[in-house]
Amino acid sequence: MTTPILVKDVMWKQVDIVDSKCTVENALNDMQHKKTKMLLVDRSHPHDEYGVVLIKDIASKVIAKDRALDRVNVYEIMNKPTVSVHSDMDIRYCARLLTRLNLSRCPVLDNGKIVGVVSLTNIVFNGLRV
Repeated sequence: MTTPILVKDVMWKQVDIVDSKCTVENALNDMQHKKTKMLLVDRSHPHDEYGVVLIKDIASKVIAKDRALDRVNVYEIMNKPTVSVHSDMDIRYCARLLTRLNLSRCPVLDNGKIVGVVSLTNIVFNGLRV
């Protein structure tokens, strides 16, 4: 039996977390500056869940509906709760979960805290080279 490749072996460890009350304009500037397509939305209290804002959400829920970027807050368009995986998950199961749910990426949690983000791109390119 071979040692499995785990999510923590292929995930991005730099995470981009924004406050749910920030404007979409600020979130979009953050995304553009960091060259990312996804921002994680922080919990507002310990029993809350994390959210996610994707470029797709901004396109479909703000731009397509002709809403002003500076007048819409992230909490209005985010997806919450978000699907997440554990850092010790085998990448084969992570790939199955993401593809089954038609997701390209998701946050990685350890003890209820975000420790990274994993994507199908990470799994395919980096999972083969570990």
